[in-house]
Amino acid sequence: MSLAASDQVAGAPRPRFDHDAIVIGAGMSGLYQLIRLRELGLGAVVFEAGTGVGGTWYWNRYPGARFDSESYSYGYSFDPELLQEWSWSEHFAPQPETLRYLNRVADKYDLRRDIRFRSRVAAAQYDEVARGWTVTLEDGSHHACRFLITAIGVLSAPTWPRIEGIGSFRGQSWHTARWPREPVDFAGKRVAVIGTGATGVQTIQEVAKTAGHLTVFQRTPNWCAPLHNRPITEEEQRRIKASYPEIFRRCQETFSCFLHTPDPRGTFEVTPEEREAFWERLYASPGFGIWVGNFRDMLTDRAANREISEFIARKIRQRVKDPAVAEKLIPKCHGFGTKRVPLETNYYEVYNQPNVLLVDCRETPIERITPTGIRTSEAEHEFDIIIYATGFDALTGAFDRIDIRGRDGLALKEKWAGGARTLAGMLVDGFPNMFMLLGPHTALGNIPRSIEYNVDWVTALLRHMREHHLTFAEARPEAVAAWMAHVMACAEGLLTFEVDSWMTGVNRNVEGKQTRTIARYAGSAPAYRAWCDAVAAEGYRALTLA
Repeated sequence: MSLAASDQVAGAPRPRFDHDAIVIGAGMSGLYQLIRLRELGLGAVVFEAGTGVGGTWYWNRYPGARFDSESYSYGYSFDPELLQEWSWSEHFAPQPETLRYLNRVADKYDLRRDIRFRSRVAAAQYDEVARGWTVTLEDGSHHACRFLITAIGVLSAPTWPRIEGIGSFRGQSWHTARWPREPVDFAGKRVAVIGTGATGVQTIQEVAKTAGHLTVFQRTPNWCAPLHNRPITEEEQRRIKASYPEIFRRCQETFSCFLHTPDPRGTFEVTPEEREAFWERLYASPGFGIWVGNFRDMLTDRAANREISEFIARKIRQRVKDPAVAEKLIPKCHGFGTKRVPLETNYYEVYNQPNVLLVDCRETPIERITPTGIRTSEAEHEFDIIIYATGFDALTGAFDRIDIRGRDGLALKEKWAGGARTLAGMLVDGFPNMFMLLGPHTALGNIPRSIEYNVDWVTALLRHMREHHLTFAEARPEAVAAWMAHVMACAEGLLTFEVDSWMTGVNRNVEGKQTRTIARYAGSAPAYRAWCDAVAAEGYRALTLA
């Protein structure tokens, strides 16, 4: 029997709910949460704005989109049979393969029967009398539930740059997060890419292969490091499948759930020669080792960060033939690793091609988009295609785009006006029976590892409520304050939080998001899980349950 069909509130008439739970989003979080809700015997529906499952991997179809976590550390870990059935083709899988994988999961668990596609959520209102939520879709329909679970992603609300004239361009243009399904032919075309973050880097290195001419408009240079991707051999495939318990155990132990973790040594505890050799080894290794497997003081000691930044700068100068172009590609406003590090394949070599031009927007800013292209302070550029690789309104942006209102009609956007405040990134005081998967202040890193933990924690809480005939769960304000104090303590002394980035809540494309906040949890994943596990072990005293 479902929870909503059997509960009653303080002798009042039994509320009528359409579903026990509504999940917003059919990406990796939403799919896994639906599986767990079914196991609890709860009636659930997932509302998904797109026409298929996949979330990030459904929307982001741009050229070059792929993992930068090792494929075999990225997939779901909960199903041993699926782990043996599925074979990743590359160490860092491309988007089409990842989307096929998530469709395979949806097929295996027959998830689509509880997913409503083309169903974008416009609003959600908490009902204090019924102890439930009314969810309103953009089509005007209303759906009532006991529990609201957001699975809307960390990087899912794309932002367009605040440049005049965007709608006037007569050629083809897309944001990377809203890429067309049909193939795009760049051969012989004049192409512009605006943005050189992680998405821009992946796009640029692919478009440059075939474009007639590519102009890159760089607003802020980023430190990039080689991905070193390659196909997985049959022997490696056998070894990986035999090692899954060890692989996921390693992910549980490391700081960010990657297969890499910081070196215990300090930068200056070794000789300059040893330091250089260590960095050369990391630079030649696959994945995020150069970022998350570096010396332990890289992100806390300014002198240490200057050393690694200069090492990466030397690499850029070696790889880019034109010294003036190389200097434009070397960040001057932040040190290596203090922002998210894009991983690349021959990205810097792109700028050695005769068909590629780098425009530094700090020197010659974009003034407007014109019907034929882009006008800067220096020149008019004509294009056939403009690609906006201008990123996302991260962490809170997807929440801001839904009118979520809790007790007394308080809007979540209003509550978070000065920066998000949560309980472990999963609950918000004043918003009972709403649970967030990958909300602000969860332990980000290798995302699926965080997803599985968040889903399992929320599921365990719902199981506890069912077993004790409870229908109300809300974070206590004092528990939120304690968690936020812990979040602040973890951020103290980190160079990351002295830099404007999506990880500090800054987005110059979004009005009102120009002030730094502590937008993400900077502690270790094991520490995060220990804190959350303690909340559960103490009988959820951090929550008001009724």
